[in-house]
Amino acid sequence: MKIEYVSGSNVVSLMPRRSEMHFPALKTVEAYWEGLRNGRPVPARSEVDPRGMQSALEFAFILERIAPGVARFRLAGMHLTDLMGMEVRGMPLTAMFVPESRAKLSEALEAVFETPQITVITLKAERGIGRGAMDAQLLLCPLKSDLGDVNRVLGCLQSKGEIGRQPRRFEVVDIQSRPLLGNPADQSFETTEKGTPVPAGFAEAKKAYEDSKSTASDTQDTTQPPRPAKPVLRLVKTEE
Repeated sequence: MKIEYVSGSNVVSLMPRRSEMHFPALKTVEAYWEGLRNGRPVPARSEVDPRGMQSALEFAFILERIAPGVARFRLAGMHLTDLMGMEVRGMPLTAMFVPESRAKLSEALEAVFETPQITVITLKAERGIGRGAMDAQLLLCPLKSDLGDVNRVLGCLQSKGEIGRQPRRFEVVDIQSRPLLGNPADQSFETTEKGTPVPAGFAEAKKAYEDSKSTASDTQDTTQPPRPAKPVLRLVKTEE
């Protein structure tokens, strides 16, 4: 797989070039999300404007984290409704997956929130009577809430093949992730044989993120003597 990084304001894509031909909506949503963050680790949910990715809206969605490894649809395009044969808004993302793949999905989803990282998951639809072969890819891009917590996801799910009998549920084939903290040129994409994401530099990047919270206190001048404590004021009754 060939992965290219482009510095500056250009889009940085983590998807193989051959996947862009089959799942162009993912490239559109990823490019829009990269433009929103504009060098920051994670953009805000309030910045998302559907008009910026209009050509991919039927495949796009927004998730809200409700528990560790669990997120539900807040908004979802018509393609997801077509796949499930019902309105998916309010449903957990795991409802679109076979039971055997839900643990892998939950682990990958939680890493998107906690690392944070951007993740692409390659999928294969469950087959059966009236359900032919279908491939798909899922893109997960983290977003911040108004309070600054990373608990939203801008995502995209695009499939290739006849939908057939609904609902169509998927199994996880492969997971590719990229941490968003640190220098992208020093990061690489790794996956285990089972598809579990192993982002390079995860521990170091997370530590740097935590340490940044205490930057102000660390830069204080400790050579100066401490200021004397303010005197305690007392009310004293005097005789007239």
